[in-house]
Amino acid sequence: MARVRHDDGTEGHVSLDPPVLDAQQTEEDRSAIVSLRPTSFADYVGQRGLVDKMSVYVEAAQQRNEALDHVLLHGPPGLGKTTMAVIIAKEMGVRLHSTSGPAVEHKGILAGLLTGMGPRELLFIDEIHRLSPTVEESLYSAMEDGRMDIPVGEGSSAVTHSIALPPFTLVGATTRTALLTAPLRDRFQIIESLEFYNDDDLATIVSRTSRILGMPATPEGAFEVGRRSRGTPRIANRLTRRIRDFCQVEGDHEVSKESAAKHLRRLQVDDEGLNAIDRRVLTTILNLFGGGPVGIDALSASIGVPRDTLEDVNEPFLLQRGFLVRTPRGRMTTEKAVHHVVTATPGGRGR
Repeated sequence: MARVRHDDGTEGHVSLDPPVLDAQQTEEDRSAIVSLRPTSFADYVGQRGLVDKMSVYVEAAQQRNEALDHVLLHGPPGLGKTTMAVIIAKEMGVRLHSTSGPAVEHKGILAGLLTGMGPRELLFIDEIHRLSPTVEESLYSAMEDGRMDIPVGEGSSAVTHSIALPPFTLVGATTRTALLTAPLRDRFQIIESLEFYNDDDLATIVSRTSRILGMPATPEGAFEVGRRSRGTPRIANRLTRRIRDFCQVEGDHEVSKESAAKHLRRLQVDDEGLNAIDRRVLTTILNLFGGGPVGIDALSASIGVPRDTLEDVNEPFLLQRGFLVRTPRGRMTTEKAVHHVVTATPGGRGR
């Protein structure tokens, strides 16, 4: 159980254990299922160094009855930055206010968010690197001095009103640290990165998710899904949901290694966890550009995938698994990529 503050200001207790679905539950029961996100540091799988440090920072802030210092979380998509923000708020026993960089279009929106917060509460801004410069500048005084300056009027008659803010914690999340300006980045006292997950941790996540969804996985089945999930919990959960659908329709009662492998093939996820776009990236570099080097813009135009998608979603995984190398002149495939394209893609040899 955990103590939480509701939107109306009242407090209560909620269970941190998600319900488990089974075949006997009604549609209403199923629609009431909570998110698959863990809700405490104890339930958070992987990122052990981050969890250990954040739990200490949170406990220290609570002992002093202070707001947690501002936190910046960075790393590839789907690794748990939003989940970590949710957990921090729950562990602090305060409310979480969530938004994203593109949604904060002007200072007025930011002012509304900040003035609507209570003491020690959290403001989570996803894609914080996409804040406009004027909004970002307004954050400086809020983060450092606990105030926000609101200009009223125009020209020589303009007057600036300074609004005092309660102590709060800004949790920013970004997949593109390099796009953050130095003044904003330097105002975060806690800066942590999230790394790709190992196969064992992903298998643990798959096992938990499949149990919650009412289609339990054998240890071998969970590992098969986990090792093909690109090191990313979000992908592991998505694949587990789809495999649950296939197993349910085919009358299976659990996810075995064999059924996981069969259904992953139907989802176009190969033995290394590469999806159709990953394979298209490799085959395009090999066949059209002779293995590289090739610039990201030329590659994006050739395969019809936006540059941001390639840089944020596909390239980090391909680099981390040794299929690509990045050189000053562009991206190049490796011998591992050549072997994989020949043996693992449709029409290739060996699989």
